[in-house]
Amino acid sequence: MATTTTTGKVLLSTEELAADLGAETTRSPGRRILEVDEDTEAYGRGHLRGALAVHWRHDLQDRVRRDFIGPEAFAALMDRLGIDNDTEVVLYGGNSNWFAAYAYWYLKFYGHQAVRLLDGGRKTWELEGRPLTTEVPPLTPTRGYRVDGQAEEIRALRGQVEQALGRPGAGLVDVRSPAEYSGEIMAPPHLPQEGAQRRGHIPGAANIPWSKAVNPETGAFLPTEQLRSLYEGQGLTPDLQVVAYCRIGERSAHTWFVLHELLGYPSVRNYDGSWTEWGSLVGVPIER
Repeated sequence: MATTTTTGKVLLSTEELAADLGAETTRSPGRRILEVDEDTEAYGRGHLRGALAVHWRHDLQDRVRRDFIGPEAFAALMDRLGIDNDTEVVLYGGNSNWFAAYAYWYLKFYGHQAVRLLDGGRKTWELEGRPLTTEVPPLTPTRGYRVDGQAEEIRALRGQVEQALGRPGAGLVDVRSPAEYSGEIMAPPHLPQEGAQRRGHIPGAANIPWSKAVNPETGAFLPTEQLRSLYEGQGLTPDLQVVAYCRIGERSAHTWFVLHELLGYPSVRNYDGSWTEWGSLVGVPIER
């Protein structure tokens, strides 16, 4: 893990959290731990002490429109989870924090400042033999969470992606696997091969899979200099206006976190519509 001051503000090591969970002050009202994933089955089998479960689809996505929930629903969710505007939120999950990174990006979009990602997520925690519990912690909902604005500069919509095609100073990065990028498959092998009408990638996008940013053994992020070499070595430099995408926006949120939060790239957007949107649009360019 990198050791810069910036990294310490956005990442929390398993060692640090374990020490805190072992202290008598574990249930401090100033911190809320959330396990975020595409389902909550793993949470039910065991989770970090004090953690609450957040379901990526049921809690964060609009039930009718293809979009995440709006500011009023987000504020209501924070109140339900006992989070006020000053609460430090620690996020973790499976798949090296795919959906936890999405939730981090999502909280930042709605202006929550005190957010950190548990480096390595559930995978690192379990590999280190750290304790899990099935006890659901007591929860006292809060009232009055305020959403004061939306950080539109960290989100890309399809029109902005179209405008970026071939534009000097723009950098598109497809963080899916090479097989998805080439159109060989539609989705990761363990998922149904559905979600878009066409296969392939957005023209001009570099293929830098999200997984290259983590240690494959532990799921923790690579050191900062290795990360910098990874992206700059493929032409994705800090001077570019970067747009990251994947299939549904969770893996690209992971890369957004690396570029924007760990490496300090000033202009990075997550295209959360990603390939399920682009691959179903009429008339847009596609390469294979």
